[in-house]
Amino acid sequence: MTPPREQAGPTDVLGDDAAVRIFRTMATIRSAENRIIRGLNSGELTMTFYTVRGQEAIPSAIGEHLHREDYMVTTYRGLHDCIAKGVPLDELFAEMCGKFTGTSKGKGGPMHLSDPHSGLMVTTGVVGGGLPIAVGLALSSKLRGDGRVTVVNFGDGATSIGATHEAVNLAALWQLPIVFVCQNNQYGEHTKFADYTRSSSLAERFAGYGLSALSVDGNSIPAMSAAAEAAIAQARSGEGPTFLECMTYRLGGHSFGSTTEYMDPAELAQAEADEPVGRNRRWLVEERGIAEDVLQQLEAEVEAEVDAAIEFAKSSDPPPASELLTDVFSRMEAAPK
Repeated sequence: MTPPREQAGPTDVLGDDAAVRIFRTMATIRSAENRIIRGLNSGELTMTFYTVRGQEAIPSAIGEHLHREDYMVTTYRGLHDCIAKGVPLDELFAEMCGKFTGTSKGKGGPMHLSDPHSGLMVTTGVVGGGLPIAVGLALSSKLRGDGRVTVVNFGDGATSIGATHEAVNLAALWQLPIVFVCQNNQYGEHTKFADYTRSSSLAERFAGYGLSALSVDGNSIPAMSAAAEAAIAQARSGEGPTFLECMTYRLGGHSFGSTTEYMDPAELAQAEADEPVGRNRRWLVEERGIAEDVLQQLEAEVEAEVDAAIEFAKSSDPPPASELLTDVFSRMEAAPK
């Protein structure tokens, strides 16, 4: 049985180009969320939306080490995962707005996003429901020997679901090429982590299934990148799965319109002060020597890209009535006699 690893520290082995690429993805995610929130507040946009503020560093660092053909499974709180996996912004926003130009012709919407061309295979609205699907994808990769790695994202609340434990157990037993990414944002919907488990470390709990498991600072680009690189390399080389407990904090209510009254104000304020976009921006400037004007230009570029994608989505048409039954039912032809 593989023992749990120690808490992963901020090992700084990234080159400047990779660090800036990861930050660019984070800035895109933050800009996208800000633009969606503005649109929802003004009535310009109408959709179900679950905030990802505070979780930007996790998929951004992971995405740096994935191939386009690698698989990803995410949850309804998955805007950041979709962007980090490379789903085109215009098609992503169009799908979220229910438009025909979206990744699923507007039929999936914001809670059921998928884009197989980018490797984003499914978004599940069922807590913990993505892990068995991801295990199936990883099993298919192993049987075919195609070299793909599957990454499945889920929140800490999903670790109380039976399907999660069944999936992790099978992945460890079969040594599948999969990385389990628990984005531990400290809340399962409205319930604080300490109020639904006596476990102080999910990594230690899941190490009991006989796979590599570690807890990592989910707000740190270098720490997340080092952990993701090792886990993905292990999976790709056939050495089995890894469980990553990525420690972060959800900087908002459960969904758009939710309050944060159930959160400890002092704890929330401390988490806000350590939020990953600002923290890693300071790290790039102060410790990596990246020029301020480089980051300002980058931020202006991603904001323009997000604005253009939103305009594309707004100007697109919804699916026509002729699409009502397309992609829903398959016609069963009678077998020849």
